[in-house]
Amino acid sequence: MLVGLDERAHDRAVDLLSGRAARNGSGWTPAAPSDDEVAEVVAFAKAAERIGEAEPSLVDEYLRRGSAAFLRKDYAAAHRIFGALLLPIGEGEIFLGQDEMVDEVLGADAGDCAAQYVVSAYMITSPEKRAEGVRAAIEEVQSLGHFWEPIRELERVAVGPLSGLDEFLPQWRALVAREVGGERRGAWDSDEDRWLREVVHRLEGADGLAMIARSTRRADDLRAWCRCLVEAGDWNVALAAFDEAAGIVADKDHARGGLLDGAALAAQELGLDDLPARLERAWRAAPSMLRLRRWLASTGDEMAIRTRAIEALEVCPKQAHRQRAFLHVLLGEFEPAAKLLASAPGLGWSDGEHPGHLLFRIFETFFGGKSALASARRALSAHRQMDIEELELTTADEDKPRLAAPGIDEILKRAGMNAIPGDAARRAVLAALRKAVERRLAGVTENKRRRHYAHAAELAAVFVACDRSAEAVRWVASVRTEYRRFPALRAELDRAVGSR
Repeated sequence: MLVGLDERAHDRAVDLLSGRAARNGSGWTPAAPSDDEVAEVVAFAKAAERIGEAEPSLVDEYLRRGSAAFLRKDYAAAHRIFGALLLPIGEGEIFLGQDEMVDEVLGADAGDCAAQYVVSAYMITSPEKRAEGVRAAIEEVQSLGHFWEPIRELERVAVGPLSGLDEFLPQWRALVAREVGGERRGAWDSDEDRWLREVVHRLEGADGLAMIARSTRRADDLRAWCRCLVEAGDWNVALAAFDEAAGIVADKDHARGGLLDGAALAAQELGLDDLPARLERAWRAAPSMLRLRRWLASTGDEMAIRTRAIEALEVCPKQAHRQRAFLHVLLGEFEPAAKLLASAPGLGWSDGEHPGHLLFRIFETFFGGKSALASARRALSAHRQMDIEELELTTADEDKPRLAAPGIDEILKRAGMNAIPGDAARRAVLAALRKAVERRLAGVTENKRRRHYAHAAELAAVFVACDRSAEAVRWVASVRTEYRRFPALRAELDRAVGSR
């Protein structure tokens, strides 16, 4: 397979294979750079720093000399080579021709080299000063590497077990704790916050994380404590931890909702009867479409779903237009849902609470809009921004437990909702679809959003497929006339709707 790779990919693969071979006890190590070769790298780096730039291929060659020294456990040489190159590159003193990140132009993995530099600093520093040496080394190359969990990162690239790790960990904890300070301020996580949790977890396990979380009541600390218990599969203890965390977290909005989600997951894994109540509690704490779906669908009874929809609509935030629209549809209240669609702005369809994507898809299904292009559905989905919970769901490990989240169509089916009853409701919905298309067309043209012309045209296609009347055909003709000065939009309309 290697022969089919381009040069950079080939070199990366060889680097990975070399590192694996040197670490697996095979006895193989790369050739060590001589003192003259190390001096050559240092001289090259100084010259590059003077002129402010360097050829990436030469930097690759010299970084690999540093890695070769590292894999042979010649940590002094590796530290010298990496220090000469990585520090000025990270500070922007040596430009390699990249647009943003140096990985764009380097074949060698700058992040691995940065981690090897820190391990080298660890190895060549006396045991009593290792914590300070590692902290300084991370500071020097942090712009090039990923040090969210520095101990794990050091162990990942180390040739063997880190010597003196048991003595280092208490020192590291004390240093990081001093940097964090006795009273941590601010809701945002810092590097030092993460580092402290990592080392405390190593030394004291979940109990240590619990102490931090209870003392700070910060969302990240509480989540780390609960996540530790989930990873251990201790669902009974995790349930109690999530409940406690949700009660004491300083951030009472999104963070509390996520912690209540965790409690519901624990209840699900334990098979507890109060799962629906827990799902409702999570939605009420931080209303989102995903939480609403979970709660509504935690029963298969049609009347129970409708009862929950009534309860939810009473407390659903006024600005949560997508959730409110869905609840109206579940209850057969199509005029209020249509009003939300008609009044929605022509721009802002990427907002997670814009009702357009949801209602166009539902109404197209209810009207049996079979003639609408299949790409319309793709366009409707592509322009909607996911809730943070939905985004996390798409990136979650499928092998790990997760809360059941039936889709919109499944919930509508369970609620017995599959059509729009009554001519008045149908007329209101068609008028709202048309109004939403007109607002979208005006928005993308007035604000020169040419990339969204296709989306506006697909919306028009859905409306025409739902209406299927002579009036709809005349409307399409009027739209083409109105936007005759926008040939790109007219082309998209022709593609989506057809020449009618």
